[in-house]
This record gives sequence, structure tokens and C-alpha cells, in this order.
Amino acid sequence: MNVNPRRPIFNRRPQTNIYRMFVLVVMLLGGIWMIQQINKGEIKPLFQPTAIPTRSVESYALEGDANFSAGRVDAAILAYQNALKVNPNNPEIWWKLARIQTYSSAFKITNEEKKARLQEAVESARKAVELAPDDSTARAVLAFALDWSANRNFYTAEEVQDFLIEAETQALQAQQLDSSNALALAYYAEILNDQQKWDQAELIIKQALELDDSLMDVHRVYAVVLETKSQYNLAITEYDKAIAIEPNFTFLYLSAGVNYRALAFAIPDPNAARPVYEKSLEYFDRAVKINRQLGIKDPGPHLSIANTYTQLGEFFIAAENVKTALEYQPTNSTIYGQLGLVYFRSRNYEGSIFSLQCATYGCSGEDSCLGRGLEKCFPDLGENPVDVPGQAISPNTIVYYYTYGSVLAALSRPADNKCGLAMKVLNEVKAEVNANPEEYAESRDIILFDIVQPSEFICQSLAEGGAPASTLPAGAGDAMVDAAATPTLAP
Repeated sequence: MNVNPRRPIFNRRPQTNIYRMFVLVVMLLGGIWMIQQINKGEIKPLFQPTAIPTRSVESYALEGDANFSAGRVDAAILAYQNALKVNPNNPEIWWKLARIQTYSSAFKITNEEKKARLQEAVESARKAVELAPDDSTARAVLAFALDWSANRNFYTAEEVQDFLIEAETQALQAQQLDSSNALALAYYAEILNDQQKWDQAELIIKQALELDDSLMDVHRVYAVVLETKSQYNLAITEYDKAIAIEPNFTFLYLSAGVNYRALAFAIPDPNAARPVYEKSLEYFDRAVKINRQLGIKDPGPHLSIANTYTQLGEFFIAAENVKTALEYQPTNSTIYGQLGLVYFRSRNYEGSIFSLQCATYGCSGEDSCLGRGLEKCFPDLGENPVDVPGQAISPNTIVYYYTYGSVLAALSRPADNKCGLAMKVLNEVKAEVNANPEEYAESRDIILFDIVQPSEFICQSLAEGGAPASTLPAGAGDAMVDAAATPTLAP
């Protein structure tokens, strides 16, 4: 007997759906294809960051040019450096970077900072020449960087001569490559001026002006040549022409202001000199306003203002401007030294001690706030303690040392004898002067006999039980001012 299979009563018998199988196979094949395409890079996975197009060298270069014209020197340097990351073999970008690095050294305060920036400039210029040895402008900018590096504040006399010789060689090669390159002629004139070949320098810079009087560099160099000859009014005229070309380049305002100050310094009548000093202050103030508009915290213009008010004998406002500079760079020991000298000249001897300590041996904690002219640190007001590195004694810093040592000696009392530290400082001063006679040929006698010797006498008297000193030794204050007198055209 045949028995039929039992039929499902409540459920349908499962059946294969050919359409469903087709869809599943298509989806499977599609998934395999997509994985292959992702592995090949043809398809990007979801949720990846959107790709940002790489900027071109030209874009960064234009940004650098624009920032330089706007007065944003550091931003210009960064833009050129970014351009070189895209194409490190572009000689034009290298020499543009070198040029602005050279100029930017003028915005640095300490000699160490200036030297380091100029070393970067020379390195950038050499790279430009290496990539394009027949590029006249590349060699001209190398000559420019080498010339500014030839500074006795950074190098020995022999090293300075080496820099000048190479600078002249590069400038001449630049002219051989392109005799119509006004920039090369201008930098050559500046080199000749630094070699004390003043008449030849003036002849060359006038040739550069005939070739192209639209370049800021040409007018700036002509101004430098004129001020070297003490033709300050004519130099100011050339600086004004340079300013008209680059109106946001604050270095030019400072240079013009310094020339006005030199004119004022030569006027014996204080009343007649006053308006000329005020003219110099106008230029420095324009530099301050430009920096404020750009959000740049540059202490340079404030120090120039302080130096001018110091010459006018207005020490309070001078000190306030140095304090503003310290707000921008609270760990800069050179600025502490400047504040100490302003205090000293205003006869605030007690206040000068703290600033000069920071400038010479360094300071930290509460002493750093005292060195900035504060009663104490006020963290709630942003006046925080900082670590200020000291500066080794050298021809550039010795003024801080002998002023510090003399004030310590002068303020010593039997109950508050500072002569231990004073003698340590003064001994360093004597050792420095005796070890470098060429550096101190003109100031040696003033430092040793008018400043150090009277201070030593004070401490000797205290050691022997003599009367304590109540003031600086007679004539020492004036002697320090004479010995510390900065060149007329110092900012």
C-alpha cells in the first residue's frame, strides 16, 4: 500500500525563490568589487576628512610679499618658508626669504638674536646662489646678508673683514651677471660705505637711483650713506622716500627718527633742540601705531622713545616706555639693563640695582618683578615672576656691569654692606677691560680710573671703619654717562 507524504496543514512548504537568489548574488559581487576599488584607491571610504588642495608656491610667495608690504615681517618669513616646503628648489623664494631675514634682524633687541637671524639669512642666500649661480639678484642678496653680518658686536675684527670681502665679491659678481640690477648696485654701495669708501659709495648709489628709483632698498642705502657723512637732513629725505614705497616698514621710521635725534643732539640750545627731538618722537610714535594696528608687540620703537626722552632729561616717561618694552619681552635681559640705566640717570639708584642685577647675572621670582620696576609680583594682574637669564660681560654689556658695581658700592652702609658683591662685579670689569685693550682703547681710563677706582675706595673705607658712602663718588655719575654714551645714531 502506498502512503502519500503528509501535507503541511499550517505552513507552506519552503520553496527556493530564484529572484531573491539573484539579488543576493548581485549584492555579493558588488561588495567584492567595492572592496577591490577601495584597495586600489579608486573609491575613498566614507567619513574620511575632505581633502584640502595643496597651496602652490606662487600662492605662498604672494602671501609673503603682501605681509612684508603690510609690515608683518614674521608672517612674511613664515609664508616664504611654507613656499619652500612645497618646492625647496625655488631660488627666488630663497633669496626673498634671505632678504627679509636680513631686514628682520633690525627688529631684534639682543646681539645674540640679531646674529642668529643673520646667520639664517646668509644660509638662505647661499641656498639661492647654489640653486641659481647665474642669478644676479640671488648673489646681490647674499652680499646684503654678508654685509649686515659684518658687525663687531658679533664677530672679531678679522671675521668682520672676511664678511666684507666676500660681500664685495658677491656684489661685483651680481653686477657682472646683470649690470642693470639696481638692487645689486645699492647693496654694493652699502658695502663700500661699511668699508669706509664713502665717496665711492655715494657714486655707486647714485647710479642705482638712475637705474631704478622705485626700490625701497635704493633710497634706504642712499640715506645710510648720507647719514654716515652727517648729512642728516638729506638722509631723512631719502628715508621719507623709502617710507612712501613701504609705508608699513617700521624700521624706516626708526631710522628717520634717529636722524632727527642726531640733529637735535647737535643743537646747543635746549629750547631750539626741543622741536627737533619732538619730530624724532613723531616718527617713533608712528612706528608704535603701525605695530598696534598690526597686533605686533615690538619693543624697538618704545626703546627708541625711551632713549630720546632720556636725552631730554625726562626720565619718568623714558622709564615707562622701557617698562612697556618689558611687557612685550619680560625675559629680555638687555631691556632690564636699559631700564637700570634710565633709573641710574634719574638718580633712582635703589631701583636701578634690581634691574641691573637682572641684566648682568640674571634674576627670577620676585626679583624679576622688582627688576621691572614693580613693588612685587601681581599674578592677578598678569605681572608674573619669570626667569631672566644673565648676560656675560662683554663690550656690549660692560656698561651694565660697571654701573651695577658702582651703585652697589655707593649704597653700601656698615649695616647694609653690599661691597662683597660690588667688588666681585668690579673685578670682572677690570679683568674684561685688561683682557681686551683694543675694545676699550677709548674708554679704558674712564672705566678704570673714574668709575671702578672710586667705587673700590668706598668699599676700602668701609672695610677700614670709615664713614659710609651716602652718594656716588664725585664725578662717577657723569663718567658713567660718558662711558656708556651710545653712538649718536643708535636707536
